[in-house]
Amino acid sequence: MRALRRPRRLYRGYAVDLDGTVYLGDTLIPGADRAIEALRRAGARVVFLSNNPLYTREEYAAKLTRLGIPTHPEDVINSSLVLVRHLSTTAAGARLFVIGEDSVKRELAAAGFTLVERPEEVDYVVACFDRTFDYRKLKVGFDALRRQARFIATNRDPYCPTPDGGLPDAGAIVAALEAATGRSLELVVGKPSPIMARVLLERLGTPPEETLVVGDRWETDVQLGKAMGSPTALVLTGATSREALDRCPQPPDYVLESLADVVPEGGEVGGTRKAGSTTGGERV
Repeated sequence: MRALRRPRRLYRGYAVDLDGTVYLGDTLIPGADRAIEALRRAGARVVFLSNNPLYTREEYAAKLTRLGIPTHPEDVINSSLVLVRHLSTTAAGARLFVIGEDSVKRELAAAGFTLVERPEEVDYVVACFDRTFDYRKLKVGFDALRRQARFIATNRDPYCPTPDGGLPDAGAIVAALEAATGRSLELVVGKPSPIMARVLLERLGTPPEETLVVGDRWETDVQLGKAMGSPTALVLTGATSREALDRCPQPPDYVLESLADVVPEGGEVGGTRKAGSTTGGERV
């Protein structure tokens, strides 16, 4: 069982997952608000990441603010934002069958995409976290994919952590379509894809080696950081247990009991002690 390991310094940028890392459902994970406040006070840049497209960035920012972490929508990157940006540059004008809820559909429609339901009209099947998924949606997706529509998803998370255990996520929907059609998913736009990584680094404005990626999943959060060449921290408040850490082929750089442990005592930002602090009796 891997031991807990806390960072000894502060980084210039932090990419922080939401579900299972900052909160579970509508409940703040103890200490998360104080950790974010301390990072910001030290001069670090913090951006929040989510593979969950159920809510807009404005709604995520409002939720964080309500939980005691004042946040602007520009500081939130969710998979629907990355989806819209990607399709707008690679498939402008495409007709989409979206297995997803109203929030992601509204964002795609606002970006000029046509949402269709007839399999013969579908250019892309887009699989998302969808609590309204049913047999009708499975059948439309099945028929469209058998007609050679493209197959992409916001994410492959098998479930979303909640206080009572979790909810089946987009990965379950992707698995159903793959099993039924024999088709493999072509692209994930959310974590840990390079598409998400590019948007993240652009928004943070920090180099990969000075960006700590923090989350509760090895297969998304830690893998995103590894692909970026960034240090990673995995918290044990969401989808990953201590026992599961032993099965991770590429362990995270840090293992934290919770997000509260991301801030080291007397840490340094970007390798430089915060102005006004003292070391060995000298002011720096």
